Amino acid sequence: MMELIVLTVFVVGLLVSGLTMMGVLVAAGAAAVTMLLLSVLGIALKLLPWIIVIGLAVLAYRYYCRDTGRNAQYRNWRR
Repeated sequence: MMELIVLTVFVVGLLVSGLTMMGVLVAAGAAAVTMLLLSVLGIALKLLPWIIVIGLAVLAYRYYCRDTGRNAQYRNWRR
């Protein structure tokens, strides 16, 4: 929601300063894309600890829960 308020104030400021409509649209598009990319980066950094935990859990599962029976030998033969 904060991004929309900032974008609105930015566009209004450009319109008041006398920029052409095409210039305002280009600047608003560039600002929207920049804010979107920075928001995605922020979310990824916020979720990074959970991503690491999930990766470690997958590695531990693969290491400790290997198939050693007849099915594993059959699966390896088929590859």
